[in-house]
Amino acid sequence: MKEFSAIFWDFDGVIKDSVDVKTQAYFQLFESFGLDVAERVRLHHEANGGMSRFDKLPIYLQWAGLESNKIKVNEYCERFSQQVLQGVIDAPWVSGVEQYLRGNAHQQVFVLVSATPQGELEHILHALDLTMCFADVFGAPSRKQDAICNTLLARGIDPSECLMIGDAQADLDAAVANQVPFLLRRHSSNNKVFATYTGNSVEDFTKL
Repeated sequence: MKEFSAIFWDFDGVIKDSVDVKTQAYFQLFESFGLDVAERVRLHHEANGGMSRFDKLPIYLQWAGLESNKIKVNEYCERFSQQVLQGVIDAPWVSGVEQYLRGNAHQQVFVLVSATPQGELEHILHALDLTMCFADVFGAPSRKQDAICNTLLARGIDPSECLMIGDAQADLDAAVANQVPFLLRRHSSNNKVFATYTGNSVEDFTKL
């Protein structure tokens, strides 16, 4: 990691072990529509970890037999946000990552690219006193692929000098689209998705 001049970081599952917090929230949000619906939601969420809730919830509302109009989507987005916000803040750190971010021993440019809504993401960073660690912060509705592309152009950085660290297929896709090297953070929730993945991966950041 120290060889790259810039690092793009995902948040959930890479900086904080907060993937399960959101998985449980989605399940609970749709549990009243039956276990079949809630389980279908859970499986889809786990398979599409880097996908924004603004894209997921219209699908889940349809599965629940509800109209997925803007008002209903916003209502469920707000309910979801209320369930997960403090849980994400309180979730354990991925081992080694806090020290790497706060220390920035190699004077790298850190950029956060997340599917979490921008305002919520900034609130979490403020609560964790992490805001100053990142040169730029991109949350939804910004797409990860676009955020990486815009950063490369704005800062005049060659893709080969950057690294994207993520834990979801959307993270890998965003890196590939911009020809940026990718580092997978493996954990129990993405084992199935990346069962055949043979690229570089880590479980934590204690030995880097």
